[in-house]
Amino acid sequence: MAQIRENREVDGVGVQLTNLDKVLYPATGTTKAEVIDYFQAIAPFALPHLRDRPLTRKRWPNGVDKTAFFEKRLPSHAPAWIRRGSQFHSDGESRYPVIENAAGMVWLGQQAALELHVPQWAFVPDDADPDRPEVPGPPNRLVLDLDPGPDVTLDECAALALRIRELLAAMDMEGYPVTSGSKGLHIYAPLPGAISAHGARTVAHAIASQLEAESPELVTASMAKDQRGGRIFVDWSQNSASKTTVAPYSLRGRERPWVAAPRTWDELARPGLRQLEFEEVLARAQSDGDLLAGLDGAAARPGGAEAPSAPPPAPVDLGEYRAKRDARKTPEPFGGAPSQGDPIFVIQEHHARRLHYDFRLEHDGVLASWAVPKNLPDDPEVNHLAVRTEDHPMDYAAFEGSIPKGEYGGGDVTIWDHGTYELEKWRSNEVIVTLHGNRLQGKRYALIRTGEKNWLAHLTKDKAVPAKPVAGLAPDPMLPSESPIDGLRGADWAFEGKWDGYRMIATVRGGTVSLRTRSGRTVTAEFPEFESLAADLDGMDVVLDGEAVVLDGNGVPSFHLMAGGDTRSGAVQLYLFDVLSLNGVDLTKRPWTLRRQVLEGLAPLLESDTAVSVPPLVDAATGAEAAALSAERGWEGILAKRRDSPYLPGQRVRAWLKHKNWRDLQVAIGGWKPGKGARANRIGSVLVGLPAETGLVYLGSVGSGFSDRDLAALAEELEPLRMRRSPFTAPIDDPEARDAVWVLPKVIGDVRYSSLRRGGHLRQPSWRGFRRDLLPGDLPSADEAPWEDPD
Repeated sequence: MAQIRENREVDGVGVQLTNLDKVLYPATGTTKAEVIDYFQAIAPFALPHLRDRPLTRKRWPNGVDKTAFFEKRLPSHAPAWIRRGSQFHSDGESRYPVIENAAGMVWLGQQAALELHVPQWAFVPDDADPDRPEVPGPPNRLVLDLDPGPDVTLDECAALALRIRELLAAMDMEGYPVTSGSKGLHIYAPLPGAISAHGARTVAHAIASQLEAESPELVTASMAKDQRGGRIFVDWSQNSASKTTVAPYSLRGRERPWVAAPRTWDELARPGLRQLEFEEVLARAQSDGDLLAGLDGAAARPGGAEAPSAPPPAPVDLGEYRAKRDARKTPEPFGGAPSQGDPIFVIQEHHARRLHYDFRLEHDGVLASWAVPKNLPDDPEVNHLAVRTEDHPMDYAAFEGSIPKGEYGGGDVTIWDHGTYELEKWRSNEVIVTLHGNRLQGKRYALIRTGEKNWLAHLTKDKAVPAKPVAGLAPDPMLPSESPIDGLRGADWAFEGKWDGYRMIATVRGGTVSLRTRSGRTVTAEFPEFESLAADLDGMDVVLDGEAVVLDGNGVPSFHLMAGGDTRSGAVQLYLFDVLSLNGVDLTKRPWTLRRQVLEGLAPLLESDTAVSVPPLVDAATGAEAAALSAERGWEGILAKRRDSPYLPGQRVRAWLKHKNWRDLQVAIGGWKPGKGARANRIGSVLVGLPAETGLVYLGSVGSGFSDRDLAALAEELEPLRMRRSPFTAPIDDPEARDAVWVLPKVIGDVRYSSLRRGGHLRQPSWRGFRRDLLPGDLPSADEAPWEDPD
């Protein structure tokens, strides 16, 4: 059957539409064409709540009864007329789509991006850096997600929402209810003025905690899922800068085409509240206008009129700072938005007329600043003078440089320490914070006002290392960046072997062991050998990071043996290399050196366990020496870790660097070819690729490296995934495509290769094994593949 196509002109641009007859909601027969029409029609009402926000999409290209995947980055082949917004993460810059017109909404429908997720902040201009036109701004709205547990009704959620309305009103904030289109409700409120993400999250957490205190039998504010049974979880965490919420008017990828639908408070007060489908939501919007018109500024009214824009957030006051400086004569920054996440601190060493240290804390969109002649004290018995100075812009936290002589503060400025802090108290005469930096880790300081500008800085006793309970799921593992390590010095970096296995987070709690892979899959039952860890660490609650490996006959970890489950050359072992918490104390913000000391303190408890161990560090003076030793021993490579690095769960960072002695790539299998000769009646090779917007980009065929066991397992896993059409984005030239059997690309494998030229195929690929710890959504896109430019 021929595909139904259309080239639709929207907002003066053409959008190519395909597969319009594809049914995306089988229960209702709703087609892709109907989804696109809804997105175009609802655009005037939805766009005010998407405008200027980076958009994460959840896509169901084959319908809601099939596999979905999240897509954050905007693919390079997306239309040029879609606005791009950049965020800088630890692993580099990421570009997101920012939807600002109906054409963009239609394009989303074409992608079967049913769910549209956005943060509570929007991009704002960066006046201080013309080369970077926009940066993430402070949050401009608050959200509380009411997530009902089993046997909790939507009417019960509505009753709780009415109580939230009262609490917001007491703070002079107006609430706006939205039925989520899934199970519960979202309550939004606009935020006045400039408030940091940390501040917004604190407010939301306080509301959730008060509701739990009022009705503990009905409400929980705990992130632990085992606390939610029969209660409503008031999720306050979506106010974090890194979190997103499904946008108002977005469809949901549920059984029916339900929508995150704005509602009235009168509706919530009446019994029988239910979720609404897209046709109902569109009719209501066209009749009543946008019920969230007061939330995000200009919004559609009945008949197409627009409401007046809400006033922008009040600017922070940097008048005194600017009055003392001439931007034409000093390299100091003059702008910057609040940080996204925990509030930051910085201590700068300032060689002005007299050496002093500038201590700065993020607060209300600026850096509150003190000049401390002798730096913060390191002895609780000694207090140091701190003189309050003018507030500084947020960009000053990264400033290092030379202020010209004769200018205010002339002299050299360098960063002595920086990090985040936990706020305990902020009053006009007292500030108490706990610092989490590279040098000052877990130190609790009190600043006490003694005069108009003079304060005392005091290191408190007994709370220098605050304990934090660790609950809920194990954290995601911290990930290294690939980079040359030759020039790294052992004084600053520690060197570990890069083990050829499955990364795992092991949690020992209450006398039981839980194992979780990098993709979040629980695999405890697959590795019974590691249950001994609970007995080794009897009575302790510990979260550990490590790698499950199988050693070959030479005692070297072999991924091929690991992936195939073949343990003939040795049993599976767990190599531990980090500890994230111990008996309720969170160690993730502590430096690697301290965490390693704790881990080595646990190592003697594992000495009689043949399945679990702590491998020694590589004794090398430089990265080059460590790399040479790893190659000599036949290892996969080296991990170099900064000795002062904290553990950042789920982030890819440059404080950990990986060096590989060979090249590996995780790929999806999109087809296979029958074997010949010795492989007759079996799989001969597999056709592999990496995800792109509309399928897989073909990277070639892999026909070597398979054991008989691998081939049998491949046949068993691929047979049920047969499909008639190729999943690859472009036709594959004969003879590769001849006799090929196409499959749904759900099976992930690891291949080793010699090179990958841009636009070409893998050279000399060899199968290493299944990656059952990964899902298709964990793979890099084809745009992110390690392409090599031709000579």
